[in-house]
Amino acid sequence: MMLSTILVPIDGSAPALQALDHAIAVLKQAGGGELHLVNVQPPVDNLVTTFVGKAEVSDYHREEGMKALEPAMARCQASGITPKLHIGVGRAGAVIAGFVKSLGAGQIVMGARGLGGAAGVLLGSVSRDVIAEAKVPVTVVK
Repeated sequence: MMLSTILVPIDGSAPALQALDHAIAVLKQAGGGELHLVNVQPPVDNLVTTFVGKAEVSDYHREEGMKALEPAMARCQASGITPKLHIGVGRAGAVIAGFVKSLGAGQIVMGARGLGGAAGVLLGSVSRDVIAEAKVPVTVVK
């Protein structure tokens, strides 16, 4: 049996944690696999980078990403699963699709709505972006 590799985008929202619960259940039912959690940070404005060094901006993205990932890491630990953590910067759909490709993940499991900007009628804008960008199955959990 081939074990799953699942990528779960985490933004700190309740829907993202519901998606994580679903991914954990899928992995347990499959008898194991790899779980990757990714947080995507928005890039800082070019004006900021004029006054703030690249290392400081990178530290900021890492700190903010880890804050968003903390509740998900605790949930994984309680389930006996050790996830691999990733933090990216840029447009969520493109960054998540890039991680899926580089990690060889077979699927994405994500919340229907998160902390992203203007939401669509049925799916959040990030969900729509990921569905458009990803070349693997995307499960959207409501």
